[in-house]
Amino acid sequence: MSRNIASYGFTFSDPQTPGDYSKDSKPGCIIAAPSFPANTPRVDENYVFNWVRDGAITAMEVVKAEMPTHLGLSDQTLNEYVEFADLCFANARPTKGHACFTIAGEPRPWTEQNDGPALQSITLLAAFDRLDPGTQKTAVALVNANVEFLLATYKDPTTNLWEEHIGYSFFARSAQLRCFETVLATSVAGVDKPNGIQPAIEWLRQALDSHWDGNIYISMMTIPGDGGAPSPRHPVMYGYDPNIDIVQASVYGAVPCTDTKMLATAAQLRAQWEEGGSAFYPINKTDRELGLGPLFGRYPADTYDGDTSHPKPGGHPWALTTCNMAELHYTLATEIKAGTPLPFDELSRPFFAQSGIDASTPADAAARALVATGDAMVQAVIYHSDDFALSEQFDGTTGYERSVNNLTWSYASYLSALRARATAV
Repeated sequence: MSRNIASYGFTFSDPQTPGDYSKDSKPGCIIAAPSFPANTPRVDENYVFNWVRDGAITAMEVVKAEMPTHLGLSDQTLNEYVEFADLCFANARPTKGHACFTIAGEPRPWTEQNDGPALQSITLLAAFDRLDPGTQKTAVALVNANVEFLLATYKDPTTNLWEEHIGYSFFARSAQLRCFETVLATSVAGVDKPNGIQPAIEWLRQALDSHWDGNIYISMMTIPGDGGAPSPRHPVMYGYDPNIDIVQASVYGAVPCTDTKMLATAAQLRAQWEEGGSAFYPINKTDRELGLGPLFGRYPADTYDGDTSHPKPGGHPWALTTCNMAELHYTLATEIKAGTPLPFDELSRPFFAQSGIDASTPADAAARALVATGDAMVQAVIYHSDDFALSEQFDGTTGYERSVNNLTWSYASYLSALRARATAV
């Protein structure tokens, strides 16, 4: 993962402008992957860019790693991350929610994603104590600017997590909610806590509830202009739900792991990719015979495999989504071991049944079963990795890695899942 983070002594060149050193990476840039069409067969996408969301998720793992520093000084990797984030914010256009930047900190022409500033602010506050004094001031100013932007836009449509649709995103709303809650709770001096934060928190909680359709949480509400309120006019996009970003809204956002509506959605996510499901991956049947898996994709009608010119109906499982699902199991196990009652009801019953848990299962046994379920998922990721290198996806039939190589988020999600496991056990 660290090989995808630029520094003063470790730079990347822009593959679109070879030989133009002015386009080289700035320190602190976190690329999505070192893959681009010229060096990655059967891939026509260039990932040598910095996504705000991916960068924040990756930098959080740098924070949590608590790497030793020379003579107890600040973490230079995090100092550089903050400086690059500030550069991108200064250059962001057309909005301060711009999602993607070149490695030199200039905006890529698309898209606007309001989950990025929220996740970035959470990471900046988590990193604060590992920054040098000057960079701390930059971080505080950037958090305040992000919050100002989010308070003006949290009710608005945004581009969703997968950059495919514009509407009211469950994931973005969850990330924004966690950001506002984190800002209110922080003791970092200089962080503003505007009066509008508490009303925004209450509004976002209600907005998240409005995504429940009686069966699952809907990933996107697609009709603009009505504030995202529940309405029969919100169409369900065929094949887009259940969507893994509902689970990611728990891993990275504010949705509790004990939310039985989220667990109901998670159960259907797993069922659709196992044998007999609407988006069955044959590799999951093969893996099950080895005691591994299952692997998870994004949503049932996915077609993206790194090659947009030759879409694959049904798509493929991803390393990061599988690790995110494993982390949900680990986090829930930790909650149960800490004394939280098993969140078992008619909605969550299918989720717990997938781990052999019913209403009579003792808490300790339930926690162990959840850890075992998460372990099988992570072990499948390891088993199908290329000598521990992780691409974006695994082939849904063969299990071999495919799409872009060395996806940064794949590594970050693996590390995050293993941190959650360490707490659970």
